[in-house]
Amino acid sequence: MIDKLEFIIALAREQHFGRAAEMCNVSQPTFSSGIKQLEDQFGVLLVQRGSRFQGFTPEGERVLEWARRIVADSRAMRQEVDALKRGLVGHVRIAAIPTTLAMAASLTTPYRARHPNVRFTILSRTSIEVLKALDNLEVDAGLTYIDNEPLGRVTTVPLYHERYRLLTSADSTLGDRDQVTWAEVAKVPLCLLTPDMQNRRIIDGILRRAGTEPSPTLESNSMIVLFSHVRTGRWASIMPAVLADTLGLTDTIRSIPIVEPDVTHVIGLVVPHREPMTPLTAALVTEARKVAVTLDAH
Repeated sequence: MIDKLEFIIALAREQHFGRAAEMCNVSQPTFSSGIKQLEDQFGVLLVQRGSRFQGFTPEGERVLEWARRIVADSRAMRQEVDALKRGLVGHVRIAAIPTTLAMAASLTTPYRARHPNVRFTILSRTSIEVLKALDNLEVDAGLTYIDNEPLGRVTTVPLYHERYRLLTSADSTLGDRDQVTWAEVAKVPLCLLTPDMQNRRIIDGILRRAGTEPSPTLESNSMIVLFSHVRTGRWASIMPAVLADTLGLTDTIRSIPIVEPDVTHVIGLVVPHREPMTPLTAALVTEARKVAVTLDAH
């Protein structure tokens, strides 16, 4: 039964029978047969079929919701029994928005010092993708904004307030300032994240309120790409203070606080809302609570 429910979750994730079968390490006929067995067991159609996957029926959506709970509980049970036997051993998968990637080590490094048999995967994702990956059991936790857009059924641990800085060369027009206003920043050619990123949507909204339609000279979904351009001294960008501090500035690049208005948003750890948490997730939440004060000091 559990393996068939895994099929439903994989299909929701991939939206394609062949890719979902491959993810479950079975042939497509075996995968389709498993879905059909679930339908026979429940006595209803779960999947709208055509030449390709067309979505779930209303009954299928309910089964998917239960499948996520049951599979998550099954994984949690196995993990807890294993932890009692061997201590914390396993794999923690974290999806993080780009602005948080540089600070992920603040969580993973002390975690692994306490639990050396745990390994990690950290994936760069948009805020929407973070929540989708949590829903589909692709990841165990996310690092994202927790106060700006709906999160759904998750448990949150606030880590720090994201405060914004203008990163620019010391010899630029605003480079000698101790602080700048958003109205002043709105006149500077900027390199920014792509519009699918929540950080970009936040910045666009502030710039519009400052009277300018955002028109960046360079866009990327990678903060490393933006930062590498800023480090040349020929580009400027708006970045969170924690990120700028973590990546490090050169002697010629300044990180200048942006005020009027003084905008902040809360970054936090998000994990599936469930009791009890899996041992691996519970340990991550514990670590997040320990480092939150240190991070927010920035």
